[in-house]
Amino acid sequence: MEILGIIPARGGSKSIPCKNIKLFCGKPLIQWTIDAGRAAGVLNRFILTTDDEEIARIGRMGGIDVPFIRPPALAEDTTPTLPVLQYALKWLQENEGYLPDYVVLLEPTSPGRRGFHIKEAVELLISSGADSIVSVCNVPGHFNPHWQFTLARDNQLSVFTGEGFHQIIPRRQSLPPTYYRNGAIYAFRTPLLFKNPPSMYGETVQGYVMEERYSLDIDTPQDWKKAETTFNHILKLH
Repeated sequence: MEILGIIPARGGSKSIPCKNIKLFCGKPLIQWTIDAGRAAGVLNRFILTTDDEEIARIGRMGGIDVPFIRPPALAEDTTPTLPVLQYALKWLQENEGYLPDYVVLLEPTSPGRRGFHIKEAVELLISSGADSIVSVCNVPGHFNPHWQFTLARDNQLSVFTGEGFHQIIPRRQSLPPTYYRNGAIYAFRTPLLFKNPPSMYGETVQGYVMEERYSLDIDTPQDWKKAETTFNHILKLH
């Protein structure tokens, strides 16, 4: 069973310049994801895909393989993740004859995930027989879709889930649990990338539930400051 971990990290971040290699709690941001992937103990191979030579250098120093430099056309602001993964897998197969059974995508902007999260997600993928695993977190009560509304042009409110106002669930404890993708882990069967249409999900997707405190997603300077405070608390626990 061959399992490949991939970290995608392009160099052109605008919201936070040099985000992926900026020091976060004493280490380059990307290093926390490298450390978690290595600590998981389930990745047969672990690579970084980047268009940036400095990110590649720091990645190699941090202990991850950088087998190629990604073409600039796959490192634009609007470049989706799917073609980045397809390019990586095609390159490895064509240049090294390497094709894993599973791929684990680990975004460097989610430094809160720990090695045991990756291990458990991969074990769930294999034991369940699902096409993919997506890490999720529980939606707080006030964000639950049963307590969300749409607003028409005439300011008429409607319950998002379609119930009438007299049917609104009154107590938070009675709300059915709902979940959101936290961006920390995507694990899936490799052939999905090359199906028609290609995807990272397939037909059967299982959720790997993570605690909210580990669900850090850094996109803005404000996210960065908040994430550092939370992550310092995580470090005290591990």
